[in-house]
Amino acid sequence: MAQQESGQQVADAEARSSEFTDDTVDAEAREQAHRERGTARPITVVGNPVLHRRCQDVTDFDEKLEQLVDDMFASQRAAEGVGLAANQIGVDRRVFVYDCPDDEGVRHVGVICNPVIDELPAERRVLDDSNEGCLSVPTAYASLARPDYAICRGQDLKGNPVVVEGTGYFARCLQHETDHLNGYLYIDRLSKRDRKDALRQMEEGTPRYETVPND
Repeated sequence: MAQQESGQQVADAEARSSEFTDDTVDAEAREQAHRERGTARPITVVGNPVLHRRCQDVTDFDEKLEQLVDDMFASQRAAEGVGLAANQIGVDRRVFVYDCPDDEGVRHVGVICNPVIDELPAERRVLDDSNEGCLSVPTAYASLARPDYAICRGQDLKGNPVVVEGTGYFARCLQHETDHLNGYLYIDRLSKRDRKDALRQMEEGTPRYETVPND
């Protein structure tokens, strides 16, 4: 027989659940509304300086930010991505959008400004070494170990606090996009050999979306 949860355990679980933003409600309609208001922009690729430095914090939660996010959703869809950081369309601001399923196939759609990933306790840190790719390293993929669970804290388009929980593929997305805004690409976490191989794949491939040429 399974051990019954105490009243305090149930209360703690409910409090923890209520902490997280529900980014699954009306996911399709919200993504479509953003995308249809936006204009797709070309994607910056490895070597562009904006991808290799920490982005500036979002401080103005205004119409310009809303338009940027709409353009990011449009760009993400045009490039068939599941996440997109502002510097991937050349904008030096700490904001990313996502339209990403978790390992159960549940669709998550949202935007996070000024994101920070929580440090996980050792017992919660289980690594997943699945393949990872990036719109800014087109046509290349490599195995990269990341925790299979992530909590990302930040702000929404109005500046209100948000806390997003991700598992599996969605956890990888949250970590990947936050890395972008800190000036890191996933290939920066690879061994020299694997990074070289990813860049070779990129050189030999042809992206299916418009990119920004590097000078």
